[in-house]
Amino acid sequence: MSSTSVTDLTGAADAGRGGNSGGAHHRRQDERRDRVRRAGFFLLPALLFLAVRQLGVVVLSVLSGVNNTTTREALRSWDGEWFLGIAQGGYAGVPPGLVDAFGNRSDETPLAFFPGYPTAIRWLTELTGLQLTTAALFLSGFFGVLTAYALVRLGELIRGGSTRTGLILVVLFAASPMGVVLSMAYSESMFCAAAAWALVFVLRHQWLAAGACAAVAGLVRPTAAAVLLAIGVAVLVHVVRRREIWHPLAGLLLAPVGLVGYLTWVGTRIRPGAGWFEQLQAWTDLQQRGWDSRFDWGVAAVTFAGKALGHSGNVLEIATIAVLVAALVLVVIAVKQRLELPLVLYGIGVLVMDLGSNGLMNSKARLLVPAFTLLIPVALALAKRRTSTVVLTLTAAAVASAWFGAHSLTIWQYAI
Repeated sequence: MSSTSVTDLTGAADAGRGGNSGGAHHRRQDERRDRVRRAGFFLLPALLFLAVRQLGVVVLSVLSGVNNTTTREALRSWDGEWFLGIAQGGYAGVPPGLVDAFGNRSDETPLAFFPGYPTAIRWLTELTGLQLTTAALFLSGFFGVLTAYALVRLGELIRGGSTRTGLILVVLFAASPMGVVLSMAYSESMFCAAAAWALVFVLRHQWLAAGACAAVAGLVRPTAAAVLLAIGVAVLVHVVRRREIWHPLAGLLLAPVGLVGYLTWVGTRIRPGAGWFEQLQAWTDLQQRGWDSRFDWGVAAVTFAGKALGHSGNVLEIATIAVLVAALVLVVIAVKQRLELPLVLYGIGVLVMDLGSNGLMNSKARLLVPAFTLLIPVALALAKRRTSTVVLTLTAAAVASAWFGAHSLTIWQYAI
Protein backbone atom coordinates (compact mmCIF):
# COMPACT_ATOMS: atom_id res chain seq x y z
CA MET A 1 0.00 0.00 0.00
CA SER A 2 1.32 3.41 -0.92
CA SER A 3 2.15 6.12 1.62
CA THR A 4 -0.65 8.20 0.17
CA SER A 5 -3.17 5.44 0.84
CA VAL A 6 -1.96 5.00 4.39
CA THR A 7 -2.22 8.72 5.04
CA ASP A 8 -5.71 8.83 3.62
CA LEU A 9 -6.85 5.94 5.77
CA THR A 10 -5.30 7.44 8.91
CA GLY A 11 -6.98 10.78 8.24
CA ALA A 12 -10.31 9.12 7.67
CA ALA A 13 -10.01 7.21 10.94
CA ASP A 14 -9.15 10.38 12.84
CA ALA A 15 -12.07 12.17 11.23
CA GLY A 16 -14.37 9.33 12.25
CA ARG A 17 -13.17 9.47 15.84
CA GLY A 18 -13.58 13.25 15.85
CA GLY A 19 -17.04 12.92 14.38
CA ASN A 20 -18.06 10.41 17.02
CA SER A 21 -16.61 12.60 19.78
CA GLY A 22 -18.40 15.63 18.39
CA GLY A 23 -21.66 13.71 18.16
CA ALA A 24 -21.38 12.53 21.77
CA HIS A 25 -20.64 16.11 22.84
CA HIS A 26 -23.74 17.36 21.04
CA ARG A 27 -25.83 14.61 22.60
CA ARG A 28 -24.63 15.56 26.07
CA GLN A 29 -25.49 19.20 25.34
CA ASP A 30 -28.95 18.19 24.15
CA GLU A 31 -29.48 16.08 27.27
CA ARG A 32 -28.45 19.00 29.50
CA ARG A 33 -30.81 21.32 27.66
CA ASP A 34 -33.61 18.78 28.03
CA ARG A 35 -32.95 18.52 31.77
CA VAL A 36 -33.00 22.30 32.10
CA ARG A 37 -36.25 22.51 30.13
CA ARG A 38 -37.84 19.78 32.25
CA ALA A 39 -36.70 21.48 35.45
CA GLY A 40 -38.03 24.81 34.20
CA PHE A 41 -41.35 23.27 33.26
CA PHE A 42 -41.57 21.54 36.65
CA LEU A 43 -40.99 24.86 38.41
CA LEU A 44 -43.44 26.77 36.21
CA PRO A 45 -46.54 26.40 38.46
CA ALA A 46 -44.58 27.71 41.45
CA LEU A 47 -43.04 30.56 39.46
CA LEU A 48 -46.39 31.65 38.03
CA PHE A 49 -48.09 31.62 41.41
CA LEU A 50 -45.26 33.46 43.16
CA ALA A 51 -44.95 36.03 40.37
CA VAL A 52 -48.62 37.00 40.60
CA ARG A 53 -48.54 37.14 44.37
CA GLN A 54 -45.31 39.16 44.36
CA LEU A 55 -46.98 41.72 42.12
CA GLY A 56 -49.76 41.96 44.69
CA VAL A 57 -47.27 42.49 47.52
CA VAL A 58 -45.44 45.18 45.55
CA VAL A 59 -48.65 47.13 44.96
CA LEU A 60 -49.57 46.61 48.62
CA SER A 61 -46.23 48.07 49.68
CA VAL A 62 -46.87 51.17 47.57
CA LEU A 63 -50.34 51.76 49.02
CA SER A 64 -49.12 50.95 52.53
CA GLY A 65 -46.47 53.64 52.23
CA VAL A 66 -48.99 56.35 51.39
CA ASN A 67 -51.53 55.22 54.01
CA ASN A 68 -49.37 55.32 57.14
CA THR A 69 -48.84 51.59 57.56
CA THR A 70 -46.31 48.96 56.52
CA THR A 71 -46.55 45.97 54.25
CA ARG A 72 -45.72 43.62 57.11
CA GLU A 73 -48.43 45.05 59.32
CA ALA A 74 -50.97 44.81 56.51
CA LEU A 75 -50.07 41.17 55.84
CA ARG A 76 -50.60 40.20 59.49
CA SER A 77 -53.68 42.31 60.17
CA TRP A 78 -57.18 41.30 61.38
CA ASP A 79 -57.49 37.50 61.76
CA GLY A 80 -53.75 37.23 61.21
CA GLU A 81 -53.20 38.66 64.67
CA TRP A 82 -55.39 35.91 66.13
CA PHE A 83 -53.55 33.14 64.27
CA LEU A 84 -50.19 34.52 65.38
CA GLY A 85 -51.42 34.85 68.96
CA ILE A 86 -52.64 31.24 69.03
CA ALA A 87 -49.39 30.06 67.44
CA GLN A 88 -47.40 31.83 70.15
CA GLY A 89 -49.33 30.96 73.29
CA GLY A 90 -51.99 28.43 72.39
CA TYR A 91 -55.67 29.06 72.95
CA ALA A 92 -55.07 29.93 76.59
CA GLY A 93 -52.23 32.34 75.89
CA VAL A 94 -53.63 34.67 73.22
CA PRO A 95 -52.73 38.33 73.97
CA PRO A 96 -55.54 39.96 75.97
CA GLY A 97 -55.76 42.89 73.56
CA LEU A 98 -57.40 40.69 70.93
CA VAL A 99 -61.20 40.88 71.17
CA ASP A 100 -64.24 39.84 69.15
CA ALA A 101 -66.30 42.06 66.87
CA PHE A 102 -68.13 43.56 69.86
CA GLY A 103 -64.98 44.35 71.83
CA ASN A 104 -65.50 41.43 74.21
CA ARG A 105 -63.14 38.66 75.22
CA SER A 106 -63.62 35.45 77.18
CA ASP A 107 -61.77 32.17 77.49
CA GLU A 108 -63.95 30.83 74.68
CA THR A 109 -63.31 33.61 72.15
CA PRO A 110 -60.06 32.22 70.64
CA LEU A 111 -61.79 28.89 69.96
CA ALA A 112 -63.51 30.50 66.97
CA PHE A 113 -60.24 30.10 65.06
CA PHE A 114 -59.33 26.63 63.81
CA PRO A 115 -55.99 25.17 64.98
CA GLY A 116 -54.40 23.82 61.79
CA TYR A 117 -52.64 26.94 60.53
CA PRO A 118 -51.40 28.33 63.88
CA THR A 119 -50.14 24.86 64.80
CA ALA A 120 -48.14 24.73 61.57
CA ILE A 121 -46.70 28.17 62.36
CA ARG A 122 -45.65 27.07 65.83
CA TRP A 123 -44.03 23.90 64.52
CA LEU A 124 -42.07 25.84 61.90
CA THR A 125 -40.82 28.40 64.41
CA GLU A 126 -39.73 25.67 66.81
CA LEU A 127 -37.99 23.79 64.01
CA THR A 128 -36.22 26.73 62.36
CA GLY A 129 -36.15 29.54 64.91
CA LEU A 130 -37.95 31.86 62.51
CA GLN A 131 -39.90 34.81 63.90
CA LEU A 132 -43.65 34.12 64.07
CA THR A 133 -44.74 36.52 61.34
CA THR A 134 -41.97 35.36 59.01
CA ALA A 135 -42.96 31.73 59.56
CA ALA A 136 -46.62 32.51 58.95
CA LEU A 137 -45.95 34.36 55.69
CA PHE A 138 -43.54 31.67 54.52
CA LEU A 139 -46.16 28.99 55.14
CA SER A 140 -48.79 30.93 53.21
CA GLY A 141 -46.46 31.07 50.21
CA PHE A 142 -45.48 27.41 50.61
CA PHE A 143 -49.05 26.19 50.77
CA GLY A 144 -49.95 28.46 47.86
CA VAL A 145 -47.29 26.71 45.78
CA LEU A 146 -48.66 23.31 46.84
CA THR A 147 -52.08 24.47 45.69
CA ALA A 148 -50.61 25.53 42.36
CA TYR A 149 -49.31 22.04 41.64
CA ALA A 150 -52.67 20.54 42.58
CA LEU A 151 -54.44 22.94 40.22
CA VAL A 152 -52.18 21.87 37.35
CA ARG A 153 -53.14 18.25 38.03
CA LEU A 154 -56.82 19.20 38.10
CA GLY A 155 -56.37 20.97 34.77
CA GLU A 156 -54.92 17.79 33.33
CA LEU A 157 -57.55 15.45 34.81
CA ILE A 158 -60.76 17.22 33.80
CA ARG A 159 -62.53 16.48 30.53
CA GLY A 160 -61.06 18.61 27.76
CA GLY A 161 -58.28 19.77 30.04
CA SER A 162 -54.52 19.94 29.60
CA THR A 163 -51.37 21.14 31.33
CA ARG A 164 -51.95 24.51 29.64
CA THR A 165 -55.39 24.64 31.26
CA GLY A 166 -53.88 23.85 34.65
CA LEU A 167 -51.23 26.56 34.35
CA ILE A 168 -53.86 29.12 33.41
CA LEU A 169 -55.91 27.99 36.39
CA VAL A 170 -52.91 28.62 38.65
CA VAL A 171 -52.68 32.25 37.50
CA LEU A 172 -56.44 32.79 37.79
CA PHE A 173 -56.34 31.42 41.34
CA ALA A 174 -53.39 33.59 42.37
CA ALA A 175 -55.12 36.57 40.74
CA SER A 176 -58.45 36.07 42.52
CA PRO A 177 -59.97 39.45 43.47
CA MET A 178 -58.87 38.97 47.07
CA GLY A 179 -55.88 36.77 46.23
CA VAL A 180 -53.85 38.98 48.56
CA VAL A 181 -55.06 36.73 51.40
CA LEU A 182 -52.85 33.97 49.95
CA SER A 183 -49.86 36.15 50.88
CA MET A 184 -51.12 37.00 54.38
CA ALA A 185 -50.91 35.36 57.80
CA TYR A 186 -54.29 33.79 57.05
CA SER A 187 -55.38 30.16 56.80
CA GLU A 188 -56.83 30.29 53.25
CA SER A 189 -53.61 29.17 51.58
CA MET A 190 -53.22 26.08 53.77
CA PHE A 191 -56.89 25.21 53.37
CA CYS A 192 -56.76 25.56 49.57
CA ALA A 193 -53.75 23.23 49.40
CA ALA A 194 -55.53 20.52 51.38
CA ALA A 195 -58.81 20.97 49.48
CA ALA A 196 -57.21 21.03 46.03
CA TRP A 197 -55.19 17.88 46.62
CA ALA A 198 -58.25 16.17 48.11
CA LEU A 199 -60.10 16.87 44.85
CA VAL A 200 -57.16 15.62 42.79
CA PHE A 201 -57.20 12.34 44.72
CA VAL A 202 -60.98 12.10 44.34
CA LEU A 203 -60.70 12.34 40.56
CA ARG A 204 -57.98 9.70 40.65
CA HIS A 205 -60.06 7.47 42.97
CA GLN A 206 -57.35 7.50 45.62
CA TRP A 207 -59.81 7.53 48.47
CA LEU A 208 -57.56 7.24 51.50
CA ALA A 209 -55.38 10.10 50.30
CA ALA A 210 -58.49 12.18 49.57
CA GLY A 211 -59.84 11.45 53.04
CA ALA A 212 -56.54 12.39 54.68
CA CYS A 213 -56.41 15.73 52.85
CA ALA A 214 -60.03 16.42 53.79
CA ALA A 215 -59.22 15.66 57.42
CA VAL A 216 -56.40 18.21 57.32
CA ALA A 217 -58.69 20.77 55.69
CA GLY A 218 -61.16 20.22 58.53
CA LEU A 219 -58.54 21.37 61.02
CA VAL A 220 -57.97 24.59 59.08
CA ARG A 221 -61.34 26.08 58.12
CA PRO A 222 -65.04 25.23 58.46
CA THR A 223 -65.23 25.42 54.67
CA ALA A 224 -64.01 21.83 54.80
CA ALA A 225 -67.70 20.97 54.80
CA ALA A 226 -67.62 21.66 51.04
CA VAL A 227 -64.78 19.13 50.65
CA LEU A 228 -66.80 16.57 52.59
CA LEU A 229 -69.77 17.15 50.29
CA ALA A 230 -67.64 16.54 47.21
CA ILE A 231 -66.04 13.39 48.64
CA GLY A 232 -69.32 12.01 49.95
CA VAL A 233 -71.12 12.27 46.61
CA ALA A 234 -68.07 11.00 44.71
CA VAL A 235 -67.86 7.94 46.94
CA LEU A 236 -71.58 7.24 46.54
CA VAL A 237 -71.37 7.44 42.75
CA HIS A 238 -68.24 5.30 42.67
CA VAL A 239 -69.75 2.58 44.87
CA VAL A 240 -72.94 2.43 42.78
CA ARG A 241 -71.08 2.30 39.47
CA ARG A 242 -68.14 0.03 40.32
CA ARG A 243 -69.37 -1.90 43.35
CA GLU A 244 -66.08 -1.15 45.13
CA ILE A 245 -66.79 -0.47 48.77
CA TRP A 246 -63.93 -0.78 51.23
CA HIS A 247 -61.38 1.80 50.03
CA PRO A 248 -64.00 4.48 49.23
CA LEU A 249 -65.71 3.85 52.55
CA ALA A 250 -62.42 4.09 54.46
CA GLY A 251 -61.65 7.41 52.78
CA LEU A 252 -65.15 8.68 53.51
CA LEU A 253 -64.86 7.78 57.19
CA LEU A 254 -61.46 9.46 57.46
CA ALA A 255 -62.52 12.69 55.72
CA PRO A 256 -64.58 14.31 58.53
CA VAL A 257 -62.17 13.47 61.34
CA GLY A 258 -60.56 16.91 61.40
CA LEU A 259 -63.70 19.04 61.19
CA VAL A 260 -65.90 16.93 63.46
CA GLY A 261 -63.04 16.32 65.85
CA TYR A 262 -62.31 20.02 66.35
CA LEU A 263 -65.98 21.00 66.65
CA THR A 264 -66.47 18.23 69.22
CA TRP A 265 -63.43 19.38 71.18
CA VAL A 266 -64.72 22.96 71.23
CA GLY A 267 -68.12 21.66 72.37
CA THR A 268 -66.59 19.79 75.30
CA ARG A 269 -64.86 23.02 76.36
CA ILE A 270 -67.94 25.23 76.04
CA ARG A 271 -70.71 22.78 76.89
CA PRO A 272 -69.26 19.96 78.99
CA GLY A 273 -71.79 17.27 79.68
CA ALA A 274 -74.09 18.29 76.82
CA GLY A 275 -75.18 15.90 74.08
CA TRP A 276 -72.91 15.38 71.09
CA PHE A 277 -75.14 17.29 68.66
CA GLU A 278 -75.37 20.24 71.05
CA GLN A 279 -71.61 20.20 71.40
CA LEU A 280 -71.22 20.34 67.62
CA GLN A 281 -73.37 23.46 67.59
CA ALA A 282 -71.25 25.20 70.23
CA TRP A 283 -68.80 26.57 67.67
CA THR A 284 -71.53 28.13 65.52
CA ASP A 285 -73.06 29.71 68.63
CA LEU A 286 -69.63 31.10 69.52
CA GLN A 287 -69.37 32.65 66.05
CA GLN A 288 -72.77 34.24 66.41
CA ARG A 289 -72.05 35.67 69.87
CA GLY A 290 -68.63 37.01 68.99
CA TRP A 291 -68.96 38.03 65.35
CA ASP A 292 -72.71 37.99 64.69
CA SER A 293 -72.02 35.34 62.06
CA ARG A 294 -74.74 32.79 61.34
CA PHE A 295 -76.33 31.04 58.38
CA ASP A 296 -79.35 33.05 57.22
CA TRP A 297 -79.85 31.53 53.74
CA GLY A 298 -78.52 34.64 51.99
CA VAL A 299 -80.90 37.24 53.41
CA ALA A 300 -78.07 39.50 54.60
CA ALA A 301 -76.18 39.15 51.30
CA VAL A 302 -79.24 40.16 49.26
CA THR A 303 -79.91 43.09 51.60
CA PHE A 304 -76.29 44.22 51.32
CA ALA A 305 -76.43 44.00 47.53
CA GLY A 306 -79.63 46.03 47.39
CA LYS A 307 -78.25 48.79 49.59
CA ALA A 308 -74.91 48.91 47.83
CA LEU A 309 -76.44 49.09 44.35
CA GLY A 310 -79.11 51.58 45.39
CA HIS A 311 -77.22 53.91 47.70
CA SER A 312 -73.51 53.19 47.96
CA GLY A 313 -70.92 54.96 45.87
CA ASN A 314 -68.13 52.72 47.16
CA VAL A 315 -66.44 51.07 44.21
CA LEU A 316 -65.24 48.12 46.26
CA GLU A 317 -68.73 47.31 47.51
CA ILE A 318 -69.95 47.32 43.91
CA ALA A 319 -66.95 45.22 42.91
CA THR A 320 -67.71 42.73 45.69
CA ILE A 321 -71.26 42.31 44.40
CA ALA A 322 -69.87 41.83 40.89
CA VAL A 323 -67.58 39.08 42.18
CA LEU A 324 -70.50 37.28 43.83
CA VAL A 325 -72.64 37.54 40.69
CA ALA A 326 -69.74 36.27 38.58
CA ALA A 327 -69.41 33.28 40.91
CA LEU A 328 -73.09 32.44 40.42
CA VAL A 329 -72.70 32.71 36.65
CA LEU A 330 -69.65 30.44 36.75
CA VAL A 331 -71.66 27.81 38.65
CA VAL A 332 -74.23 27.79 35.84
CA ILE A 333 -71.47 27.52 33.21
CA ALA A 334 -69.73 24.70 35.10
CA VAL A 335 -72.98 22.73 35.31
CA LYS A 336 -73.79 23.39 31.65
CA GLN A 337 -70.30 22.25 30.57
CA ARG A 338 -70.69 19.13 32.73
CA LEU A 339 -67.61 19.78 34.79
CA GLU A 340 -66.80 16.79 36.99
CA LEU A 341 -69.44 16.52 39.71
CA PRO A 342 -67.09 16.63 42.75
CA LEU A 343 -65.55 19.87 41.45
CA VAL A 344 -68.95 21.46 40.85
CA LEU A 345 -70.26 20.41 44.26
CA TYR A 346 -67.17 21.71 46.03
CA GLY A 347 -67.48 25.10 44.32
CA ILE A 348 -71.19 25.28 45.08
CA GLY A 349 -70.52 24.31 48.69
CA VAL A 350 -68.00 27.13 49.19
CA LEU A 351 -70.30 29.63 47.47
CA VAL A 352 -73.35 28.62 49.52
CA MET A 353 -71.42 28.90 52.77
CA ASP A 354 -70.23 32.36 51.71
CA LEU A 355 -73.51 33.76 50.39
CA GLY A 356 -75.61 32.06 53.05
CA SER A 357 -73.76 33.61 55.97
CA ASN A 358 -74.71 36.97 57.41
CA GLY A 359 -71.13 37.67 58.48
CA LEU A 360 -69.15 40.72 57.42
CA MET A 361 -70.37 41.51 53.89
CA ASN A 362 -67.13 43.17 52.81
CA SER A 363 -65.25 39.91 53.37
CA LYS A 364 -67.36 37.97 50.87
CA ALA A 365 -64.76 38.23 48.11
CA ARG A 366 -62.06 36.90 50.43
CA LEU A 367 -64.20 33.94 51.47
CA LEU A 368 -64.62 33.02 47.79
CA VAL A 369 -60.88 32.48 47.23
CA PRO A 370 -61.18 28.73 48.08
CA ALA A 371 -63.86 28.34 45.37
CA PHE A 372 -61.10 27.82 42.79
CA THR A 373 -63.01 25.11 40.92
CA LEU A 374 -65.41 27.80 39.66
CA LEU A 375 -62.47 29.24 37.70
CA ILE A 376 -62.06 26.05 35.66
CA PRO A 377 -64.54 27.07 32.89
CA VAL A 378 -62.57 30.30 32.45
CA ALA A 379 -59.30 28.35 32.27
CA LEU A 380 -60.76 25.94 29.71
CA ALA A 381 -61.95 28.82 27.54
CA LEU A 382 -58.63 30.69 27.72
CA ALA A 383 -56.65 27.52 26.93
CA LYS A 384 -58.23 27.54 23.45
CA ARG A 385 -57.12 31.10 22.73
CA ARG A 386 -53.88 32.39 21.28
CA THR A 387 -50.99 32.76 23.69
CA SER A 388 -50.96 36.54 23.30
CA THR A 389 -54.62 36.70 24.30
CA VAL A 390 -53.98 34.48 27.30
CA VAL A 391 -51.02 36.56 28.46
CA LEU A 392 -52.89 39.86 28.14
CA THR A 393 -55.97 38.51 29.93
CA LEU A 394 -54.03 36.99 32.81
CA THR A 395 -51.83 40.07 33.17
CA ALA A 396 -54.93 42.26 33.42
CA ALA A 397 -56.39 39.91 36.04
CA ALA A 398 -53.17 39.98 38.07
CA VAL A 399 -52.98 43.79 38.00
CA ALA A 400 -56.67 44.14 38.98
CA SER A 401 -56.22 41.66 41.83
CA ALA A 402 -53.12 43.47 43.06
CA TRP A 403 -54.97 46.78 43.25
CA PHE A 404 -58.15 45.30 44.73
CA GLY A 405 -56.30 43.48 47.50
CA ALA A 406 -53.97 46.37 48.32
CA HIS A 407 -56.83 48.87 48.39
CA SER A 408 -58.87 46.55 50.60
CA LEU A 409 -56.11 46.17 53.19
CA THR A 410 -54.94 49.76 53.35
CA ILE A 411 -58.00 51.91 52.59
CA TRP A 412 -61.29 49.99 52.78
CA GLN A 413 -62.32 49.13 56.34
CA TYR A 414 -63.28 45.59 57.32
CA ALA A 415 -62.58 44.12 53.89
CA ILE A 416 -60.74 41.05 55.13
